Amino acid sequence: MTGLRERKKARTHAAISEAAIALFLEHGFDQVSVAQVAEAAEVSKRTVFAYFPAKEDLVMHRFADHEDEPARVVRARPPGTRPLDVLRDHFLRALRERDPVTGLNDLPQILAFTRMVHETPALRTRAVTFQEGSVRVLTEALQDTAHVPALTARLAATHVVSTHWMLSMDNFRALDDGRSADERYPRAVADAEHAFTLLAEGLARHL
Repeated sequence: MTGLRERKKARTHAAISEAAIALFLEHGFDQVSVAQVAEAAEVSKRTVFAYFPAKEDLVMHRFADHEDEPARVVRARPPGTRPLDVLRDHFLRALRERDPVTGLNDLPQILAFTRMVHETPALRTRAVTFQEGSVRVLTEALQDTAHVPALTARLAATHVVSTHWMLSMDNFRALDDGRSADERYPRAVADAEHAFTLLAEGLARHL
């Protein structure tokens, strides 16, 4: 019964999310109410809030798995490898795979979704909160596994997360201007390698 209940909850969660994103992309985030989302998903408004505490969560939950991704990469790295090396390799792999979090995915629905996030003030504010959470958990991972002082870990985590975000935004803007992901890819790789080289040189004594 527990498995059935969890599957039902997962289906409801997905149905609400899909209905919300479709409405937001068609009409704009600010123009759609939670009541309209509930009606489209065929659930009550109370049910929507049970799964998504705030309207912004209907969008930003799609980033949830990425919030602690850098920290997970650092914690899972093989013995003897440097945190920055595995973070660089992970980002380059994500570029090759056209992971939307790198900004290098030119599927129309992905571009429209990313554009909505960056053009909607409430969602941009929530994106900052997402970055702050990513910095926090990466700081903890660096302290725990690289054994560096708290300030060093926090500064390093801030630089890494900010660099990742900047590279992703540069890629998205290039695609939003009409470039294809394949056209952008060589520049995206060169920029990422350059950025991580600068990080490594600046943090060479620590990470």
